[in-house]
Amino acid sequence: MSDVVDARSLSSVKSGPLAHPWLQLAIGILCMAMIANLQYGWTLFVGPIDAKHHWGRVAIQVAFTIFVVAETWLVPIKSWFVDRHSPRLVVSVGGVLVAIAWAVNSLADSLFLLYLGAAIGGAGAAAVYGSCVGNALKWFPRRRGLAAGLTAAGFGAGAALTVVPIADMIDSRGYEAAFLYFGLGQGIVILLAATLLRKPTDQEMAAAGRRRSTTDDTGPAEVLRTPVFWAMYLTFVLIASGGLMAAAQIAPIAKDFKLDHAPVSLLGLTMPALTFAISLDRIFDGFGRPFFGWVSDKIGREVTMFGAFATCALAMLLLDRYGADPTIFVLTTALFFLAFGEIYSLFPATCGDTFGATYASTNAGMLYTAKGTASLVVPLAGSIAASRGWHAVFMLAMVFSLMAALLALFVVRPLRAKFLAAHLPMPATVTAHGGRTDQK
Repeated sequence: MSDVVDARSLSSVKSGPLAHPWLQLAIGILCMAMIANLQYGWTLFVGPIDAKHHWGRVAIQVAFTIFVVAETWLVPIKSWFVDRHSPRLVVSVGGVLVAIAWAVNSLADSLFLLYLGAAIGGAGAAAVYGSCVGNALKWFPRRRGLAAGLTAAGFGAGAALTVVPIADMIDSRGYEAAFLYFGLGQGIVILLAATLLRKPTDQEMAAAGRRRSTTDDTGPAEVLRTPVFWAMYLTFVLIASGGLMAAAQIAPIAKDFKLDHAPVSLLGLTMPALTFAISLDRIFDGFGRPFFGWVSDKIGREVTMFGAFATCALAMLLLDRYGADPTIFVLTTALFFLAFGEIYSLFPATCGDTFGATYASTNAGMLYTAKGTASLVVPLAGSIAASRGWHAVFMLAMVFSLMAALLALFVVRPLRAKFLAAHLPMPATVTAHGGRTDQK
């Protein structure tokens, strides 16, 4: 049964226009887009901050790690609240924190204040991210890959439209003004959108194709005791490590390759290689999340992971060999982010398939902390680049990607099949992607 049919069946039980799944999905995507710059626009600020304060790239990139750690490791706490109450309050708090974070960054005249702004921003992003992804998994139990992918696409591609305006404001008015004005704008939009968010009732979840009985759903405490969860966690850490190194270091890499101002002409557009790369990366990252989520709904989660992670490894190899060419630099980074972004749709969807929808926000949030663990290698990447060059960083990212591909197919897949065989009672059926269909 399609999601169109699901949406129609909801009409008999919904309590108002906000109960429509696609509307809730759209609101979640908008909120996610408003926190995208906290991570993906960060690379634009590293050079200007260092030029003014001379703190060094490695010290400045610690702020990125603090942001990602806070953004990921706080998600389970806030997701737990969403599972029991409503995403509306949590996302509203997130909007306030997002605005405060970049306001602090605009005033930061010490590393302490820069790190404080990163921690506040991470807490705000955690509130938005965990709420919106968890909500999508609940509204679309039959298309978790697509729903999680579309929601995560807001985070992946949300920065695409603002990369150029932010870069222009940094050049014309300074990075402080960019932090302040974009931070306030993002926070206000989140606050307004949050008023429209709501989670589905039991009746609405049943109408969307989910059983009323939740006895087969696995709670967070039990999830943490399963081997399949930790296999997914390790796979997530490995692939995210390479991706976060690339996301945080795009600008330093381009500068060291002397490509930051090199003109590149593609698709009828001409702009500096760095600006082009960041913009195209956000578009491809955003497109890849729902695309691979949709593919995984059809052919299986782990098979899709294998293909995507192998593509990441290939992109790192090409970047190492031919990345000094500005056009190839733009295209290979775009290829990498096209395949890398799917982790933010496939892992939540796989988690929901495996452990059920009742605790979907909390369980997916616990798995998402793997991104925070992976972020700890970002400052290390800067140190490795300083001592051994970018070749060593690219090779490390390539190896991590290949290891993740093999783990997904040959470890996660059999462990998950074993878990489902032992824990999934009838009359639920195992789907083509190895998950569950939550029937009435």
